Parts: sequence; structure tokens; C-alpha cells
Amino acid sequence: MMKIMLVAGARPNFMKIAPLVRALENQQGESEDLAWSLVHTGQHYDTEMSKAFFDDLGIPEPHYHLGIGSGSHAEQTARTMVAFEKICLLERPDVVVVVGDVNSTLACAITAKKLLIKVAHVEAGLRSGDMTMPEEINRIVADALSDYLFVTESSGIHNLSREGRSDSSVHYVGNVMIDTLFFQLERLEKIGTTPRVRELRERYRSPYAVVTLHRPSNVDERASLSGILKALIDIGRDMPVLFPVHPRTRKNIDRFGLEPPAGANVALLPPLPYMEFLALWKDAALVLTDSGGIQEETTALGIPCFTIRENTERPVTIAEGTNSLVGTTFGTIMAAYGQFKKGISKRGSVPFLWDGKAAERIVSDLRNTLP
Repeated sequence: MMKIMLVAGARPNFMKIAPLVRALENQQGESEDLAWSLVHTGQHYDTEMSKAFFDDLGIPEPHYHLGIGSGSHAEQTARTMVAFEKICLLERPDVVVVVGDVNSTLACAITAKKLLIKVAHVEAGLRSGDMTMPEEINRIVADALSDYLFVTESSGIHNLSREGRSDSSVHYVGNVMIDTLFFQLERLEKIGTTPRVRELRERYRSPYAVVTLHRPSNVDERASLSGILKALIDIGRDMPVLFPVHPRTRKNIDRFGLEPPAGANVALLPPLPYMEFLALWKDAALVLTDSGGIQEETTALGIPCFTIRENTERPVTIAEGTNSLVGTTFGTIMAAYGQFKKGISKRGSVPFLWDGKAAERIVSDLRNTLP
């Protein structure tokens, strides 16, 4: 009996885990020698929002909730390691599959490896080159420990080779985020969207822009957050700007007194479940973000994306896709928007193997290579 344990720590992780769950369920139905379990470390935990994510993504409740909660990086990592070790000793999986780059990714990779359990990292090899990002440290350490490195783009292969990883451990499989995107778009076509989104779409007609913003370097300092919001207000003079606000960003908007003035065409919305957010941004004229996954999703759908950062760990979205790095200041963002306003925007292509079948390849590779 082959036992595969999946680990997710934050809500965005579940978008990467969901297609793996479906692939495992499909293969489990064809074979009696496969078992799997799902662990939610609870690094980001909100009962209502998490349940909405499970429902949205069509996956069952996790087998284990560790309830780690918030805290410093060291506190989260330590609590996760202690709790996850107990689950590993109980279940004794053949392989632990970690995804992305959150603290739980790092903690569970270390814990499994020290228990002599094989580790697989999904989204391996991504590098921003920015060691001030906690995510970069998590990615590097998880990759150094992993036995199976599942890569989404060619830069990942190059990075892992440069770091000395053997070719046999690296598997180019495509992108599980795109698996989820295509699956959820099909669901959206069948079930439609919510009254809240229909009301928003009626009030803010196309063209419109959609924003996500949460990175500490952008939202924790008044000067940086003020400049970005000023850019959004200026963009709002041309089209509505729909902005589901992350709790961290909302707190700092209030703390710094930066609420957009009355009459600004910037709609500050509450955080949205995945399906509602997808229903909004899939038809956007422009997406502005400092996140990771949506750089990839916009490339897959051919939507112009401004990444409000100085670097990205997903260079294929720039080299082949519709993503542009626009910096983090009012001036750099508006310079890029000036080009967009003139009709100069990227017309990219979909990267190799971003076809909605990455999870199937991952599960097949694990089954074919695990002893």
C-alpha cells in the first residue's frame, strides 16, 4: 500500500492541493494499493473562509487540522514541526507532498526528512533572488531537502541544476495552479456566480481593473502604501478599480488614514472566496497584484497583469506571458499604465504543459518512482 500525505498551510495552498486531491481520488478508484491523507496546518486559519475554500474547490475537509495559527516565523515553524511530527509518526506515509513557499512548506519538509520520509515539493525551483523575502528562504530549503522536485517552468530546472540537484530528481510537470484555474472556470460556467458578484458586475461595468495587495513591503509602510493607492486612484479616473482588500492591508489603510476619498473610483471590497474573485478578475481589462499565483493565472488567460514588485520568482510570466514588473512606486506604476492606456500591452502565450493536467503527471510520477 502506497501512502501519500498532502500538506497545505495557507488558503492559497489549497488551490495547489485541490487538483492533487482529485488526481489521487481518480487513481485510488482504479487501484487498491493507494491511500492518501490531507493535513491542514492552519498557518492561516479562519473557519468560515477555510470552509468556503473547501466548498469552492470541491475538495473534502482535511483529515487533520493542526491549528497552528499566527505568530512569528520561528513560532509558526516550530509549532508546525512539533504537531506535524505526531501525524507523521501516526500515519507513516511513504511520501509527504508540500506545495508553494509558506512556513508550513519549510516546517513539514524538515520534519518529514528527519523521520526518513521522502519529500516532494510542488512548484520547485522558483527563485526571486530576493533573500529578504521569507518565501525565498522557504523555497530554497524545501528544495534542498526534497527527493522529488516538481517544476512549473524552465527557470526552475535551471535554478535547481545550478544548486546541484540531479536531473533524475527534477520533473517538469506543468502548473497545478492552472489545473485549478481551468477546473474552476468550468464549474463557474455550470453553476454561475453569486448575487454579490452579479451586483458588482452590474455596478462596475467593463472595462475595469482588479487589484490584490498584501505583501508587507508594500503595505506595512505608509509611504509605499500611499503611493500605490494614489496610483489606483489615478487609474480609477479611466475605469473602475475593484480591490478585495486583504486583512493586513485593510488594517494599514485604517492605521495610516489612507481611505480613498469620496468620489474616487476605487471600490474597497471585503476578501472574496476564490470563485467570486475568479468571476471578477477573469473579465478584467487589467490586474494589478503583488501576489504570486495570479501572475500565472493571468498569463494562462491572456489578461494584462502589473506585478507591483521589483522581482518575481515566476519569470516565464514575463518572458512568455502577459505579466509586467512595474515596481512599487506611484511613478513606476503610472509609467507602465501610461503605456497600457496607449494600447501597448503584452500579448503573451501559454507556457509549455500549462494544460490543466499537471496533477495527473505528479501522481503518476510518484507512483512510478516510489519503491
